[in-house]
Amino acid sequence: MAKHRILFVCLGNICRSPMAEGVFRRVAEDAGMLHLFEIDSAGMGDWHKGEAPDHRAQKAALSRGVDISGQAARKVELEDFDDFDLVLAMDGSNIEDLYDIAPHAARAKIRRFLDYAPHVGTQDVPDPYYGGAEGFDNALDLIEAAAQGLLAELTKETERDA
Repeated sequence: MAKHRILFVCLGNICRSPMAEGVFRRVAEDAGMLHLFEIDSAGMGDWHKGEAPDHRAQKAALSRGVDISGQAARKVELEDFDDFDLVLAMDGSNIEDLYDIAPHAARAKIRRFLDYAPHVGTQDVPDPYYGGAEGFDNALDLIEAAAQGLLAELTKETERDA
């Protein structure tokens, strides 16, 4: 069975997308389905290339049992549109930037992450970088809801294809 290949994208790959990568990895693992996925994250810019996630993101994620300390920031590359089945953006600005660089045929792979959590009442995971700890907790609440919705959707697809 082919794996679902998922790339989570935010601006700098040190807050939202690493948290999304870590949370989705945990959600899939808790469901006994991690083997069905290849999961990564990247940013639109390369300002933080090679750096670990923001210490506040690490702390907030760890408080929920998700260790993201081993991740390293990287920039979205053109090859990512070939390598991943889904490219999940954290906000509308990320969507626009991804559309700008994606080959036309790959644009169907780009979606908002929160499309998988329509009940949360917003389309964007707000960038917590310039705020306090509560911003990271809010982002994680949204990310956890979307991670559950994404897993449910991909599980349905896997069962249909089986």
